Amino acid sequence: MRILAFDTSTEVCTVALATEHGSIVESAEIGRGHAQEILGMVDRVLAQGELTLGRLAGIAAGIGPGSFTGVRVSVAVAQGLAFGAGLPVVPVASLEALALAAIERGAERALACLDARMGEVYWGCFAAEPGRLLASLGPIAVGSAVTVRLPDERPYRGIGRGFEAHPSLERLCEIDPAGRRALPDARQVARLGARRLSLGEGIDPAELEPLYVRNKVALTEAERLAGK
Repeated sequence: MRILAFDTSTEVCTVALATEHGSIVESAEIGRGHAQEILGMVDRVLAQGELTLGRLAGIAAGIGPGSFTGVRVSVAVAQGLAFGAGLPVVPVASLEALALAAIERGAERALACLDARMGEVYWGCFAAEPGRLLASLGPIAVGSAVTVRLPDERPYRGIGRGFEAHPSLERLCEIDPAGRRALPDARQVARLGARRLSLGEGIDPAELEPLYVRNKVALTEAERLAGK
């Protein structure tokens, strides 16, 4: 299945074109400026694959959680490209992509965490599931590190930069140095998107929505002073 995938919800702008011959990937950790970079990256991977949007089965879009601006960029670009080419879209959460990377490296269960700023972490628990690649073990949440809870006592592999920002999370699971620095990768967005598309879960671009989890962008001055 030919599918274009991307995620701009974190510091990395990552794009992948997955085909029956493999994947072409372009990623850059740029912090900001995703809106200025992503369309050029899309054009380059399509050119390398000698494909046009019209020859794809669909588009898999990272929908967050993460940077509010980055999430909006990912959703808007997916909608624009899909509308123009008449393609379905598939939403993939940033934490799902992270968790699949851990599962591809042998984990049975994964605790995926991203730094949510303001002293909080985005987190979710997932398990390997052959039919769908990945099963969620609860809703994606946001909160302080002490609010993170595993749903059972089985071993979990940690992954994501939430662990780097909140080292106390390592009490919950095992994690390696590479996992501590991990960000979502479009390869996993593409794999999840292709599987969901094959199961008939593609949606109309107009139905694609961001996954913000919380509705607050920054602390107030009073909250910053209280934190100090």
